[in-house]
Amino acid sequence: MKRIAYILLVSVMAFTSCDTFNKVYKSNDIDYKYETAKAYYLEGNYSKAAQLLESMVTMLKGGDKAEESLIMLARCYYNSKDYETASQYFKVYYSNYPRGEFAEYSRFYSGKSLFEGITEPELDQSNTYQAISELQLFMEYYPYSEHRPEAQKMILRMHDLLVEKEFLSAKLYYELGDYMAYMGNNYQACIITAQNVLNDYPYTSFREELSMLILRARYKMAFHSVEEKKMERYRATIDEYYAFKTEFPGSKHMKEADRYYKEATEFAKD
Repeated sequence: MKRIAYILLVSVMAFTSCDTFNKVYKSNDIDYKYETAKAYYLEGNYSKAAQLLESMVTMLKGGDKAEESLIMLARCYYNSKDYETASQYFKVYYSNYPRGEFAEYSRFYSGKSLFEGITEPELDQSNTYQAISELQLFMEYYPYSEHRPEAQKMILRMHDLLVEKEFLSAKLYYELGDYMAYMGNNYQACIITAQNVLNDYPYTSFREELSMLILRARYKMAFHSVEEKKMERYRATIDEYYAFKTEFPGSKHMKEADRYYKEATEFAKD
């Protein structure tokens, strides 16, 4: 009986709460509605706060509550982990109030929101590029902001993410080898992809792995080549080996690299 009574009590409370919210939502008393939205926000009920704010944010525009309402709405979505919508509202704020009280804050969180929502490196990275752009703009506008170090760390992390995505693409080309190669060799595609990444991100933490992947691909391309192209490609492998050894003399891959060099030089002697 106690359990049934408890369930009934919870149901009545939920119904009453829902009924109260609906009355507030339909109310024409903007001040009352706004204060209720703030109360929901402060108690962590971001869904209801957002619904109320969404319904009146346009009406508040130009008034004394306009800036606060936009920031609160953006924070509702950020705290609810709807990072893309949060970023949009932070952007609306600094676009409408470029010198507003929360302009620096909104520029920073517009980028940070997108950063929080970035996907695994195998997936589409459109938001990553947007987040980098937003954070770079933030640092241009506020070069001495206390948030600058965090913004720099996020940008470096996203650069690594983009590099990892390209590294995985280059690795896939390598693993495909001659299989289903179109307009050339997959090993060549692997080399070009990896080299482009090294050119774009010369200080990446993936530099050694990318360089080794290029050496592997050059050796494999030479090994599988027709006779008239073998010599040229083995010489390219030898050049790549010297470049790798110079930059990474203590590499964990050096034994493997030495093997490619030995086989390439033996062919070149013949």
